[in-house]
Amino acid sequence: METQAMVINCVAYKAGKRLTDVTIEDISEVVKEPDTFIWLGLWQPEDAFMRKIQEEFGLHDLAIEDALCAHQRPKIETYGDSLFIVVKTAQWMKEEVEYGETHFFVGKNFLISVRHGASSSYAPIRAKAEENPKQLCHGPGFALYSVLDFIVDNYRHIVGKFETMIEDIESNMFRSEFDETAIENVYSLRRNLLGLRNAALPMDEICNQLIHLHEDVIPKELRAYVRDVQDHTRQVASTIDDMREMLTNAMHVNLALVTVKQNEVVKRLAGWGAILAIPTVIFSLYGMNFADMPELKFPWAYHTTLGVTVAGCFFLYQKLKRSGWL
Repeated sequence: METQAMVINCVAYKAGKRLTDVTIEDISEVVKEPDTFIWLGLWQPEDAFMRKIQEEFGLHDLAIEDALCAHQRPKIETYGDSLFIVVKTAQWMKEEVEYGETHFFVGKNFLISVRHGASSSYAPIRAKAEENPKQLCHGPGFALYSVLDFIVDNYRHIVGKFETMIEDIESNMFRSEFDETAIENVYSLRRNLLGLRNAALPMDEICNQLIHLHEDVIPKELRAYVRDVQDHTRQVASTIDDMREMLTNAMHVNLALVTVKQNEVVKRLAGWGAILAIPTVIFSLYGMNFADMPELKFPWAYHTTLGVTVAGCFFLYQKLKRSGWL
């Protein structure tokens, strides 16, 4: 892959203002200048290129190895004077969620973002941060906050999509008919919610450490901003938990309604079975053809037997009707 494809942006900032684009070869010299930091954005860099970045910024071997692999768990680790942060990114694409990763190297005078997989461009975030030099003068901490806030906002956007889907699913679940498709949709949505929760929840601990343990990266002036990201992350996780519980309850209600309807059908069948048992017993008795059966020669025997049968069936029908079985 060409270097131009891997390097999205490499810009130097001083006192909150953009200075100039920086080549990879000049990074080690620029970061030595006082009150200056570099914001470097990379897209799925190759091994040889990352080794060059390591030399320019003096990054740790273990952090570089992790950054080259796109299957890391969300975490924050300290390597000397720099931090290595891994967060999951989520994008709503073609009616489903696609996940990626962004790895951050953060030092006193640099921020490196390495994107893997599904992730929106951070160029608009950079442009927005540049419009706020008062905060950008705090260094790479504000740039890091801006990207983290953007990632969490994407979580919230996807949660909104899921809420709309849940409303549609619930309308199909509160019916007494068993709908296999609706049940499958519930399981699929619960699985997607769990995936989003697993992506968002570690952000809480990452923000917590940034606020309390790394004042050199996140000064006191920026703690409120990072705390806001943490609050939004907790809100996302809480909303996801509520939605998963709602889906579970909706599924239980649907199964309960189906069971109740099945019980009603069984009751009706049992009631009609009891009614039909009366003529079945009587007619089977008179179908045995014994020579000395009573009332065989009685002129009104047929009419009497038929009348008793109808009366018995009608009486039982009324009893079952009043009891709600029919």
